[in-house]
Amino acid sequence: MKLIKNILLATDFSKSSEYVLENAIDLAKIFQSKITLIYVLPNNIENKKAKQLLKEFSIKQLDLINEKIKKEDVKVSKPILAYGDFSDKIIQTAKKVHANMIFIGAGEKLKDNVYILGSNAEKIIKKSSKPVFVVKSGKQLSINKVFCPVDFSAQSKRALQNAITLAHRFKAELVIFSVYEVSHLYSIRNKINFEKQIENIRKEHQKEFDFFLESFNFTGLDVTKEIEQGVPDIEILKAIEKHNSDLLIIGTTGKSGISKILMGSVTEKVIRKIPSSFITLKNENVIILELESKIRDIENHYNLAQQLFKDGLFEESINEFKTCLNISFMHLPSLKALANAYKKLGDTTNEKKYRDMRTQVIGKMYNEKIESEIRRFKGK
Repeated sequence: MKLIKNILLATDFSKSSEYVLENAIDLAKIFQSKITLIYVLPNNIENKKAKQLLKEFSIKQLDLINEKIKKEDVKVSKPILAYGDFSDKIIQTAKKVHANMIFIGAGEKLKDNVYILGSNAEKIIKKSSKPVFVVKSGKQLSINKVFCPVDFSAQSKRALQNAITLAHRFKAELVIFSVYEVSHLYSIRNKINFEKQIENIRKEHQKEFDFFLESFNFTGLDVTKEIEQGVPDIEILKAIEKHNSDLLIIGTTGKSGISKILMGSVTEKVIRKIPSSFITLKNENVIILELESKIRDIENHYNLAQQLFKDGLFEESINEFKTCLNISFMHLPSLKALANAYKKLGDTTNEKKYRDMRTQVIGKMYNEKIESEIRRFKGK
């Protein structure tokens, strides 16, 4: 089972790209992912000798990096040397190799610990339908706190679902954050009860926030839920700093209107400051559940189900535990695990059903053992 099957890692052989490589290797180990390396050369190199030398140097560097990855027991594909526009080639290749995500560096530090998003990274985020993992220079992949702002749109729903799974896998705290605006009230301040209107907006936003979160399962997670009043990008940046978040997961489009975040423009403003390493999502998930059809034996199905359970994917784990029962209806660990999975989902009927089935199977096994012992005794 692979949740992140293939990572496309863009490198430029710079010092900062070493951090990107280390982060990609660490993530690949956690998710048993394969890494595909890519380096892009400009296609307007007129000097043939220079072009050949650059090609040879690039291939050598890609091979060295690939060997380094393999020594970490991470699977790799053949490195890709492409020619053309950097961002366009990265996006095209991500589709071609069916990457789950694009891994890139954020840009160099300017001064006073201030980072600004590089132009290539910004172009890839804007143009790519694939999730993009942007690594802040100097940061190791140590995820203790995942931060996910939501505006109740489909894009933020996707972002939060991915954030939940990643928080499970990293055993990290999850911070869910939302902002409501009242700036539209200032122009009519003298015509209404200003404080009352603000309170009404806050209550309505809280209601939407609570309703939005009802469809998610946070069992087994340490979750903080917050709403704030203000300008969305400013409040998001303040909250990321306040919580000392390690990873930001954010949608790149959303919806506008009263009490809603216009995620397109807000995301742009937030990520330009690179408050932390971050993942942007548009139309595709980082986490793609791919259950390998070749798995047939009960042990592998059970191990797969246990990992899904640990990742908080309880419904998916139930399917795998039931597959174990299809192979052997007396598989006691699966019966016990099914009861626990349904308990996590709050389904007391099925929880009781599988606990009773387990008790019946234990009783049947005990009776069969007694009968066997009696037959053996009589045969003596």
